[in-house]
Amino acid sequence: MKSGGPKIFILMVLLIGAAAGLGWLIFGQLQERAGSSKSGRPSRPVPVEVARIQRGPIALQRTFSGELESLAEFVVAPKVSGRVERVIVNIADTVKRGQVVAELDNDEYVQAVAQAQADLAVARANLSQAQSALEIANREFKRTESLLKRGIASDSEFDAVSQDRLAKQAQLKVAAAQITKAESSLETTNIRLRYTKVTAGWTGGDEHRVVAERYVDEGQTVAANAPLLLIVELHPIVGVVFVTERDYAHLKPGQLVALTTDAYPGEQYPGRIDRIAPVFRKSTRQARIEMTIDNPQHRLKPGMFIRATVVLARVPEAIIVPEQALTIRDDKSGVFIVSEDGRSVAWREVKVGIREGNRVQVEGEGLSGRAVTLGQQLVKDGSAITIPAEQNKTAAGRKKVDSQ
Repeated sequence: MKSGGPKIFILMVLLIGAAAGLGWLIFGQLQERAGSSKSGRPSRPVPVEVARIQRGPIALQRTFSGELESLAEFVVAPKVSGRVERVIVNIADTVKRGQVVAELDNDEYVQAVAQAQADLAVARANLSQAQSALEIANREFKRTESLLKRGIASDSEFDAVSQDRLAKQAQLKVAAAQITKAESSLETTNIRLRYTKVTAGWTGGDEHRVVAERYVDEGQTVAANAPLLLIVELHPIVGVVFVTERDYAHLKPGQLVALTTDAYPGEQYPGRIDRIAPVFRKSTRQARIEMTIDNPQHRLKPGMFIRATVVLARVPEAIIVPEQALTIRDDKSGVFIVSEDGRSVAWREVKVGIREGNRVQVEGEGLSGRAVTLGQQLVKDGSAITIPAEQNKTAAGRKKVDSQ
C-alpha cells in the first residue's frame, strides 16, 4: 500500500495536465472561429444537388386492398327429396340457363303418377255411374209426378221419388268433385316427377354461368331444398374494398379504377366503381365499395386478393418538384430555387398540393428552373452554392477534348 501511493499520485497529476491542455486547445479553436466570423470573410459555397422543376399533369391516387366476389350466385337445390342418381356437371363446367344438371331416382314418383292415373279412371267411372243413376231418377220423378196428377200415385210415393232424385243429384256433384281432385292429384304427381330432373333455372344476368361448388355425390339421399351445386356468374366480376372516412368523400360511382392481382403480376384490369355503401361498419369504421370489372375470359376468380388504384383528383397542368426539394422553415413549406448562373439560391414559400409518389404539386411565385434536392439544411436565402455534379461533368468534358 505504501509503495503504490506515489505512483497513483503521479498518474493523477498527468491526467489533470492532459485534460487542461485539451481544454486550452479547444478554447483556442473556438476563439479562432469567432474571430473569423467577426471579420466578415465570405463563407465557402455549399455543395448541393438539384433537380429541374417540371410542368405537367399530376394525379392524387389511392390504392385499396380487397378481394373479388362473383356478380351473382345461384344455389341449385331439388324441390323434392330422393336419391341422387346422376350429377351431370362438375366444378368449373359451364352451365346454360335451364339446363338439367342432376337427376334423382324417379321410381317412387313414376308409381305415384300411375296411381294418380288409376284414381282418375275410377273417378271418371263413378261420375258416369252417377250420371246414369240421376237420369233414371229424373225419369221416375216425371212418371210419378204424372201419376200423381191423375190421382193414381200417392203423395208419399211422389215424396220418395223426389228424395231419391235429390240424392242422385248430390252423388253426381260428389263424383264430379272427385274428378277434379283426381286430375289435380295427377298433375301434382307429374310435376313432382319432373322435379326429379334438377335444372339450373336462375333469372337475370348472363345466359351462361360456371359451377363453383359441388356438394353431393351420386348415391346420396338428399332432402327437398338441400343444396346440390353452387353456380356463379364471372363476367363481369365484382371487386370489393373497404375505405375509411378520409377517402370516402372522394369516391363516386362511375370513377375508373385499375386492379392488379398477385395471380397475374404486371397486368392491370380496368374497372369502375359501381356501388358505395351508405353506412360504415361499426366494428371497423369502414364502408364497403363495390367495383365492376369485365372478365370475359374468366381469368379473375372470386376470392382472389386485389389492389385497386383509384384516381381521386387530377390536375392537368401543375408545377411539380421532387419530394426531396420540400423544406420547412419557420413552420412554412418552401423550396430553394437555383439562380440562372447556378451560383446561389433563393427561398420560395410554396403551397403543397397533390402528392404522386416522389412528385409533389406546388404553388407559389417564381417557381421555375431548378430546385435544391440535397443540402438545403446548409443554405439560406441568398447563399452561395456549388453543384458538384455539373462541375464533374464539365471537367470530364474538358478532359475528353484535351485528350483528342
